[in-house]
Amino acid sequence: MNYYGITALLNIVCNFIFVFLAFYCVQALRLDRYISAQKQGMFKILIILVSIAVGYLCSSFFLDFINNVRNLSYLFQK
Repeated sequence: MNYYGITALLNIVCNFIFVFLAFYCVQALRLDRYISAQKQGMFKILIILVSIAVGYLCSSFFLDFINNVRNLSYLFQK
């Protein structure tokens, strides 16, 4: 039971870290200067949604990679 709690905590923390990292990376692109002043509010929502999508995809890749490396030991067991 403790294993599942630790795994869930790792998933939540990893998701938040990658979403925040993606948010700061997307903001660094400075795409807001190409958007008109009337559309800035909608553009900020778009930045948040894109950051969540990219962060979730990166987090899923990272967590699946860790899980696959951990399961790789079953390949060499008799």
